[in-house]
Amino acid sequence: MINDSYKTIANPSKGIYKEKGSKFVAFAYPTYSEGEFKKKLIQLKKDYRDARHHCYAFRLGADLKEYRFSDDGEPSSTAGKPIYGQIQSFELTNISIVVIRYFGGTKLGVGGLISAYKEAAKDALNNANIISQTVNNIYEIRFDYTIMSDVMNFIKKNNLEVKSQILEAIGVIQFSIRLSNSTSTIDQFKKIDGLKIEFIRTI
Repeated sequence: MINDSYKTIANPSKGIYKEKGSKFVAFAYPTYSEGEFKKKLIQLKKDYRDARHHCYAFRLGADLKEYRFSDDGEPSSTAGKPIYGQIQSFELTNISIVVIRYFGGTKLGVGGLISAYKEAAKDALNNANIISQTVNNIYEIRFDYTIMSDVMNFIKKNNLEVKSQILEAIGVIQFSIRLSNSTSTIDQFKKIDGLKIEFIRTI
């Protein structure tokens, strides 16, 4: 079976953990590319430039294979790994978490740091709206107006999600369909004479 569903968060969320004067503030974001994550990280570093560390973890894709984490100057494996551990624990993907730290003057030690970054990330996820999403393919179809009714009836019958459409002498429609349903539905769609179908991307 194709694994075409996953859990992520619907909106950004925030968590806080305090220990011995140090303050750990976690920001969790729905994230769909490394480039998108980098923009968020740059903005957080600007907004919280007075913080000593900006540690993070992210995971992308329904196959859970793309991930990264960083300690950003903290002792090795005391920040990024515990943050990533919470992403794993909540079974999430297409998500990034950045935890910024304000040093309170008292060193927490390796165990204390691991616990602090873990709890801050955990608090952000406990405050998040966790949702299930499907992996979808985007297709574009082109057709003459003479078969427009057949095309529109097929879209309605199969509950295809229309992303954009231009209905003129030549119709152009982009639609989304769940990955596991794509092959059988597209095979049926192709039976309409005069229809041109192009795969665009998977999201």
